[in-house]
Amino acid sequence: MQLRNHARIKAALASGVLLGSTMLTAPALAQEAQDAIGDTIIITAQKREENLQDVPIAVVALGTQKLQQLQVQDFDDYARYLPSLSYQSLGPGSANVYFRGVASGENANHSTSLPSVGMYLDEQPITTIQGNLDIHIYDIARVEALAGPQGTLYGASSQAGTVKIVTNRPDTSGFYGAVDAEVNTVAHGEEGYVLEGFINAPLSSNAAIRVVGWYDKDGGYIDNIPGSLTFPTSGITFDNTPYVEDDYNDVETYGGRVALEIDLNENWTVLPTVMGQKQKSYGSFAQEAGLGELQVQQFNPERYNDRWFQAALTIEGKIGSWDLTYAGAYMKRKINSQSDYVDYAYFYDALYEAGGSFYDNDGELVNPNQYIVGIDRFKKQSHELRIASPADKPLRFIGGVFYQRQSHNIEQNYIIDNIADAITVPGTDSDIWLTKQLRIDRDYAAFGELSYDLTEKLTLSGGIRVYKYKNSLEGFFGYSDGFSSRTGVAACFRDSGGALLPPTIDGSPCTNLDKTTSDTDFIHKLNATYKLTDDALVYATWSRGFRPGGVNRRGTLPPYGADELDNYELGWKTTWAGGAFRWNGAVYYEKWTNIQLSFLGANGLTEVRNAGDARIWGIESDIFIRASEGLTFNAGFSYNDAQITKDFCLIANPQFDCTLPGPEDEDNALLAPSGTRLPVSAKFKGNAFARYEFPVGELEAHFQGGLVYEGKRTSDLRLYERGIVGSLPSYTTVDVSAGVTNGSWSVELYARNLFDSRGQVTRTIQCGESVCGDPDGVTDIGGKFYTVVTTPRTIGLKVGTKF
Repeated sequence: MQLRNHARIKAALASGVLLGSTMLTAPALAQEAQDAIGDTIIITAQKREENLQDVPIAVVALGTQKLQQLQVQDFDDYARYLPSLSYQSLGPGSANVYFRGVASGENANHSTSLPSVGMYLDEQPITTIQGNLDIHIYDIARVEALAGPQGTLYGASSQAGTVKIVTNRPDTSGFYGAVDAEVNTVAHGEEGYVLEGFINAPLSSNAAIRVVGWYDKDGGYIDNIPGSLTFPTSGITFDNTPYVEDDYNDVETYGGRVALEIDLNENWTVLPTVMGQKQKSYGSFAQEAGLGELQVQQFNPERYNDRWFQAALTIEGKIGSWDLTYAGAYMKRKINSQSDYVDYAYFYDALYEAGGSFYDNDGELVNPNQYIVGIDRFKKQSHELRIASPADKPLRFIGGVFYQRQSHNIEQNYIIDNIADAITVPGTDSDIWLTKQLRIDRDYAAFGELSYDLTEKLTLSGGIRVYKYKNSLEGFFGYSDGFSSRTGVAACFRDSGGALLPPTIDGSPCTNLDKTTSDTDFIHKLNATYKLTDDALVYATWSRGFRPGGVNRRGTLPPYGADELDNYELGWKTTWAGGAFRWNGAVYYEKWTNIQLSFLGANGLTEVRNAGDARIWGIESDIFIRASEGLTFNAGFSYNDAQITKDFCLIANPQFDCTLPGPEDEDNALLAPSGTRLPVSAKFKGNAFARYEFPVGELEAHFQGGLVYEGKRTSDLRLYERGIVGSLPSYTTVDVSAGVTNGSWSVELYARNLFDSRGQVTRTIQCGESVCGDPDGVTDIGGKFYTVVTTPRTIGLKVGTKF
């Protein structure tokens, strides 16, 4: 048993090493392990512990110490240093992640497509609709970014890639821990602070517990400035005085993790883990067009309260010489939100006199100001059972079965205060519109991969995943029948006598949507790997990923089908000069078929259509150089030329082209011709990082600097809408830090975004571009666009101790 534990400690310590960085956590034994393993980077991308340089897929791994060096605390921090990854975000907990330019500009509505990138916490998937979990990064072994389809091993959520957050496991080797504290200040904004720590404690010779906790307060930097609005139809004027505040987008995050590891005997280990986090954010994280930098003019409260917990269980054992692993988890997430929707109210009044439809019980017009109060409840369970043959044999197999069920209980109240009972959605206080639905996504799969060493240098492998998905959407959306005779209550299901059927979802007045879609298919992966030397390999891969289809909530639209991504990739991994130089990279061609494209349709309802095909040519690469004993350098980049290969038309139906009328003589307008660039992702993204370590007396000192460049991005696939919203320009950020350590104590001074770059991350609008964008200049205030920008220059001081 001691030998098995010692090997595990070596692997765990190795996983904390990235590109020449080493990690010391446990005392003498850690140093012994470090000296033994050198610069080896251990990852689990293929669900085995393997040396990064031996894995024939494109992986970037940020280990424990590299995460600390880069000042990584959340998703935004590590995403910047992953060249193949791009994302859209409206604030904490709302990021939508993409790999290699596989993005169509989805708006991530609750009833639209599942994400195309899988997010994993250890062995368990944590991907949810409407944004990934924004996990605070502390005491994390590594973050692995797997670019390209990972469908055979990771399934539906990994069409374009996978991000794995791997935590440090409990360790029986000794009692140790750390405490870290930080204070910081944001330019043009407030102060923030962080307190975090962990303890690792052996309970016996074969059991240990690890307890981690954190509290993080981020200062705000967006000002909500005074303003007023006059609605044209009624002449009603109101202002935002109650909500005027400087630096009003502050964030408070706190949570913890408890993991227990028990070695039942020399073959079986049980690892239960519980992790939870609460994140409260206020205000908007975007600046508004037409105002000053870092300013908005919001007329209603903006809040976002995101809480979640996950209980997970991993069981590892052996049946003979084969490894057996069970990984299961249950997660609950609840988001309470409140957001401003006055732009929608104002523009529909200015363009279509909609304000004349909102009145009180006395028949008097009311202020049509509108805001949204939402409650989103998520539940997710996943179970995977897999078996793997010995890794040291020429013929190797890994395979298993997988089941996942995730539900989203959706409640969105669109409120106009004091409206008449007749136009209020039944059962609500003052809703002009209610969305109350239950979405359930189910996944079933059996998978397997087989590898064979044809010679000492050549390995062939193949994998397959047979899957079935079944996704449903049920409930209510829309107006009262006193406001609309066609939608909402007026469209609810009725019995033969015309009476409303009872609601099937609690909290809804009736049911007007109940649809299910399902499909069964398979995807594959083929790979050939050739070892040029012990320190260099090349590989060729053909892999496929998929994303399940789903239900459109507009009843007149059919469900949308699955889309698929075929990846043809040539890659290399090389190590030179005894590890002093490392160069990895890949070139690839990806074919994306039957693309799920989501956009705002009539009445502001999101629609999803299988819009056509696209192709992506790309290259990505990263290098590591140890120039001297204390000087190291890392750099990485990706280039993606992504464009559609088929005209995208208003009616995405193969029997209609853009020159023919569609159903009901609707013109099938050309929205984007073949050759149009895919939105969201830059053609070029790169980063560089240098660190110099040197002794100062009995202290160890360091100075480091990092640079991230993000190229120009387009905002929409559709050319007309793109012309209204505009494109996102390129930007560069620079981070620097310096510090000293004496082994147990450390002090570091850092500056993120040193030159206070106002990089544009996301641009959004509250309603359809042709309405809230005011392209014809009908209103006095012009279009209302909101741009999420990089956090201004942040200067901080960190102090930490290890024991």
